[in-house]
Amino acid sequence: MNEKRLSELSELMKKLSYSFTDPALLNTALTHSSYVKGENRASTHNERMEFLGDAVLELCVSEYLYLNYPHMNEGMMTRTRSRAVYEHALYEAAKTIELGKYIRLSHGEEHTGGRDKPSILSDALEAVIGALFLDGGLECAKRFVLTFVESSVKAAVQSVSAKDYKTLLQEYVQHHHSGELEYTVIGINGPDHKRVFTMQVSIGGVVYGFGTGGTKQEAGQNAAKATLELLNLPDPNASTDNKQ
Repeated sequence: MNEKRLSELSELMKKLSYSFTDPALLNTALTHSSYVKGENRASTHNERMEFLGDAVLELCVSEYLYLNYPHMNEGMMTRTRSRAVYEHALYEAAKTIELGKYIRLSHGEEHTGGRDKPSILSDALEAVIGALFLDGGLECAKRFVLTFVESSVKAAVQSVSAKDYKTLLQEYVQHHHSGELEYTVIGINGPDHKRVFTMQVSIGGVVYGFGTGGTKQEAGQNAAKATLELLNLPDPNASTDNKQ
């Protein structure tokens, strides 16, 4: 490893708040497979380390949920963890430390914007977690994970804890034997990359609420919410939103 690369890794270590005993581990974590398959066939890429880091990340988030949310059941813990560690959340965390500038890529991958690709950045972040685990142990990896992922964990907890409007409406219809509940797409607007769906809800053949959204799921949720309002049912999420 030349002096320039060691200097780059040293700069990143400051952002990680950790000094590697073996900087080669961090270097491997930042080596994309394209770099190896391209001009540098003797190098080792980060895919195995990413596999390890993914497991360490899930363990750290699972422990955090277990210790901090004692009333959360297993199913909710699983959904929360899944939302907290999905690609976009890791991508956002990677951007906060400018991880892209330290990744080794092939010239072709770099020219196609590889340094800012969510898949490359999120995978590299998991590999860095794996490198931290190998160099400093679980506590070291955990400190890093909670520093950069805790906010997404909390956001995921809030999201999963929120009531599902479609489920609430389904429960209401079943309880009152109101008839068949149907969701129908009545409009699709916008360009291919930015569709807007319009959904209507009918109960027992009578049309109630309408909703729009960027996906059918979102439009359905908004239509269910509008229907609950027409039925004069309280919004179970309003008290959460209005808390100071």
